[in-house]
Amino acid sequence: MAFFQAPPSLGNQFSDDSVLRGYLERTLPPDMRSELEPVLLELGERAGGIDYERLLEQQAVEPTLVHWDAWGNRIDRIDLAPHWLDMAKLAAEKGVVATAYEKKHGALSRVHQFALAYLFNGSSGIYTCPLAMTDGAAKTLLSLGNQALIARAVPHLVSRDPAVAWTSGQWMTERTGGSDVAISECVARHDAATGEYRLFGTKWFSSATTSDMALTLARPEGGPAGGSGLALFYLELRDERGSLNGIEVNRLKDKLGTRMLPTAELTLNGARAVPVRGLTDGIRNISPMLSITRTWNAVCSVSGLRRALALARDYSKKRVAFGAPLSEKPLHVDTFAGVEAEFQGAFFLTFRGVELLGKEEAGVITEGEARLLRILTPIMKLLTARQAVSGTSEVVEGFGGAGYVEDTGIPRLLRDAQVLSIWEGTTNVLSLDVLRALGKSGSIEPIAAEVASRVHGADPALARIALDAVARSAAWLESARREGQPAVEAGARRFAMTLGRALELALLLDHGGWAARVKKDGRTLAAARRFARHGIDLIVDRDDLSDASSLANDTVLPA
Repeated sequence: MAFFQAPPSLGNQFSDDSVLRGYLERTLPPDMRSELEPVLLELGERAGGIDYERLLEQQAVEPTLVHWDAWGNRIDRIDLAPHWLDMAKLAAEKGVVATAYEKKHGALSRVHQFALAYLFNGSSGIYTCPLAMTDGAAKTLLSLGNQALIARAVPHLVSRDPAVAWTSGQWMTERTGGSDVAISECVARHDAATGEYRLFGTKWFSSATTSDMALTLARPEGGPAGGSGLALFYLELRDERGSLNGIEVNRLKDKLGTRMLPTAELTLNGARAVPVRGLTDGIRNISPMLSITRTWNAVCSVSGLRRALALARDYSKKRVAFGAPLSEKPLHVDTFAGVEAEFQGAFFLTFRGVELLGKEEAGVITEGEARLLRILTPIMKLLTARQAVSGTSEVVEGFGGAGYVEDTGIPRLLRDAQVLSIWEGTTNVLSLDVLRALGKSGSIEPIAAEVASRVHGADPALARIALDAVARSAAWLESARREGQPAVEAGARRFAMTLGRALELALLLDHGGWAARVKKDGRTLAAARRFARHGIDLIVDRDDLSDASSLANDTVLPA
């Protein structure tokens, strides 16, 4: 009889996730955990069952753009996969955004919300992208205090009723680029007759283009150049008749991954919009949205890596090679132990950021914790994204040839992961943001204090690795600043990653100590030991800028 390889399958993605369950057991009060577990179990069952099956069945069903109706009217309608529409309904009903704003559990409401998002993400087709921007839009509108817009939009953004719930876009990227938004070309013209503002320009990259509203940047006509001259505007995509609001959908983007997600290039040709807060400082005003979406990015990184590992773990028990399952092959086991260690470090770093966000919103955060959150947000976004890309690449390789064949669903894991290190700021851009977060003093004291508190009582040798990495980072930054800004920028990536990896190791040791004492479970401490061997300190004594320039630009370097 011919051989057919059994494909990987998934169980309940909550029950099977010892890291998530252990974290929630330690973090949440028993009564809160008992209250949440039924919905977490339900989402976990769906994520490993019916939703995953539908995602595989429909993964080739991509958005399509219909420019014209049968009678020649331009409609620019985007048709979506049925699974995408199902995920919209499920997300609203389960409160994947609403939970954060209901604040039923005070400072732990964000932990509650992002546990839902973490389970929801893996089989959603990346519906978490519009959810992230929706959450960010609600946060931004509430932060900026425009009561008319709050009354108009926020009840929709945080609704659990699918018939009422809205999602939001975030339109910043233009042909001039997405990182340097200060040179945006979109213009806002004031209509003196109606008192309205109308937007003109092109948005080169708009994710979740089927959303109901968007927050976007534009320069009021006659305003100053640069970032300070941009204003933050609110617009709704369609008018009361259902027609697009001065928006033309030029094309859908043919992307490497996240292919079920509708991403379009738009022309704004008189789109009616409302200034959210004044006619300047748009970049500063949209910053609450970026903090939220970067947190979502980190949660999706760890969720995506967890999904990849779950599939690889199941497959390793079914795939027999050279007389034994892969799960019994020492080299395979060693390889995937390393990926698991990276996943756990990323998980605990991300949910530490989630905890701090919840405390900030509940008004119970200390000054030191607030400073830590500001530094931690870009660090956790950049580091977890790189860990997700590296880890899912290893998973694809672990499947051999099957990992390279589209209809297995395995290549999608890597293609979808790659956006995580690009969206909401590339690794390099976020590294520079870490430096800005440190302020003029350049003090990394909030990170140093957090690491010191987390390694207290841990294995002295492992604790010393984390503490020494932080100390080396501080010394490097002081030295690089004396050399000048080019030296600081050249080493910013290694600096940010060293701080992040030191904190990940410290958090692994902290949680691992708890698990060993309370649960008699040594897995997280094993992950900490493995993680430390991967390298924590990425700092180099001095970045030779002439060497770097020669190598990057392929120019002659005198011997």
